[in-house]
Amino acid sequence: GGQVHMINRVEPKVVDLVKRIAGVSIENVSGKGYYPFNMFCDTAPFDSNDLRMALKLAMDRDEMLEKILRGYGSVGNDFPINEAYPLFSADIEQRKFDPDKAAAAYKKSGHSGSIVLRTSDVAFPGAVDAAQLYQQSCAKAGIKIEIKREPGDGYWSEVWNKQPFSLSYWGGRATQDQMYSTGYVSTADWNDTRFKRPEFDKMLFTARGELDQAKRQAIYHDMAVMMRDEGGLIVPFFNQFIDAAATSKIGGYAKSPIGEMMDGYALAECWLNA
Repeated sequence: GGQVHMINRVEPKVVDLVKRIAGVSIENVSGKGYYPFNMFCDTAPFDSNDLRMALKLAMDRDEMLEKILRGYGSVGNDFPINEAYPLFSADIEQRKFDPDKAAAAYKKSGHSGSIVLRTSDVAFPGAVDAAQLYQQSCAKAGIKIEIKREPGDGYWSEVWNKQPFSLSYWGGRATQDQMYSTGYVSTADWNDTRFKRPEFDKMLFTARGELDQAKRQAIYHDMAVMMRDEGGLIVPFFNQFIDAAATSKIGGYAKSPIGEMMDGYALAECWLNA
C-alpha cells in the first residue's frame, strides 16, 4: 500500500500474494538461519538422551519444509551448521522421520504422559503451525505433545532460554567457531539447550587453533555428530531470509546469507531513489 519501502520476515504462506503487488519484489536468499526446537539437556524429562532421540526421530522434516516454509529453505539435521558455512561436512547422515524408532526410543526412556512445548508467533513465521504439525507427527510415534501458545510480549525474556522445551530462531553466525561459541559451549550465556560437554568444548578450542583446514574440518565433523546424536537441538529446517522491497525506489540493497535485511544493515546502507 506504499506505507513502507521494505519489510522483513515475509511469511512463506503469503509470498505468492506479495509477488502480485506491482512494484514490489521478493528478495529471498539461502543462508545460515534456522528455526530450532530447543530441549534443556539438564532438565527432566529431556535429561534422558533416549527421550531427546525419540523427539528428534519424531520430526517429519520434509513435511515441515513443505508446509511451513513452502520450500523456502532446506531440511536440518539437528546441529546448527549447513552448507552455507565453510568446512561444512556434507557426509553426515541425514536424520529421517522414523515413528517406529521414535516409539522404541521413547519406550526406552521410560517417560509417560504429555510433554509441554511452548511456542509463539514471534518465535519465527509459522511457529504455531510448526508446533501443531510436530504434535501430529509425534502422535504417530505414541508421543503426546501439549502445546502452550505464549504471548509475544515477554517470549524472549520469559520463555526462550528459560523454559525447557520451546521454539526459537537463530540467524546464524559468520563462522562455525562463532556459532558454536555463541550458543553451544558450556559457558555460553545463550546456551539455550543446556548442552554442556567438556569434550565438545575441548574440540572447539582445538579447532580454533588448528591451521590445517582438513584437520579443522574433521574436528567440526565430530562436533556436529556429537551434537546431532547427543545434544538438545532439533533443527527441522534452515530458513531462507525473505524480504520484500519496492525495488524501483530502493538503492543499495544486497542479499546476505547471515541475516535478513542485509543482516540488519539495510537501514544504514540503503537509500531512497529520487
